[in-house]
Amino acid sequence: MSHDKKHQKAYHGILSGLKARIRRNRLGELLVLDGYLSPDELKHALTLSKNSGKKLGHVLVDERMIDPVIIRQTLIEQFALRGVTAMVTLFLSLSSMGITKQARASSIKDVPARLAFAQAAFSPVSYYPALFGSTEKRSGALKAFTKWTDMFNRFDAALNTSGGQKSMQDFKTALETMRDLPLSRMAAQVNDLVNKTRYVTDNKNYGQNDYWATPVEFFSRGGDCEDFAITKYTALRALGVPEERLRVAIVQDLQKNVPHAILIVYTDNGPMILDNQIKTAINADRVSHYKPIFSINRDAWWLHTKPQGSVTTVASAAR
Repeated sequence: MSHDKKHQKAYHGILSGLKARIRRNRLGELLVLDGYLSPDELKHALTLSKNSGKKLGHVLVDERMIDPVIIRQTLIEQFALRGVTAMVTLFLSLSSMGITKQARASSIKDVPARLAFAQAAFSPVSYYPALFGSTEKRSGALKAFTKWTDMFNRFDAALNTSGGQKSMQDFKTALETMRDLPLSRMAAQVNDLVNKTRYVTDNKNYGQNDYWATPVEFFSRGGDCEDFAITKYTALRALGVPEERLRVAIVQDLQKNVPHAILIVYTDNGPMILDNQIKTAINADRVSHYKPIFSINRDAWWLHTKPQGSVTTVASAAR
């Protein structure tokens, strides 16, 4: 089988898995799958919904069968999955018509490498623990993630300007003392440094709901959660941390019921979270309010889903 056919098959596999989850997991079915309702309780609620003309969610709340917070977070998860599915479907359609090419790491400029100190010695990652208990599927097709790929292009252009060069030189100076530290300490200090920048929403900064800023833009204007994560990613790459140890993760915050972005750093002692909502870097196994949707770096992206049959509520975050 050719590389392109293998790649297309893998992508179709991800898409079919997403579609199957969405078909199965209407609100009531999701709540049963996640252990919030029993099948009998769902059947009773559906009967009440049909007889009263009320939506299922309203019936569940009115009958005090389930907390409205749980309903909101379940609906948000389903909305996020539909968004990822639509993106993957579009990409497959374009690929089948020959309109676009498969995007690989080589097509995304390694802009952080332009800032790199002498390469540090990091061993390959021995294993990738399940992030927040999720099951993940990998794909190397990054073309559909335009906010991510466009950020690298704008970052590369910014480094050709005097303002961008000065901003990043100041950044490198601040990173200098972190060279040669163990990865966990390095990540913690990067988290502390970047979190000093002010939080500003994309609407206020750019008049857009979701804009992925370059580190140059971030230090000039402040930024929101994904901008913090991108700048931390850039800092660690500049310090010699290899791509395979870093991912920007889009998660659902189960406490705030909103999407959020964090940086995952895979240390030899497991994944660490670098988060603008948490003061210090922390091991992922100590966080229970984030539910991962997808994660990404220059090499690939990973779809995160809940293990089949699991009823444990796991973490997710977004802002």
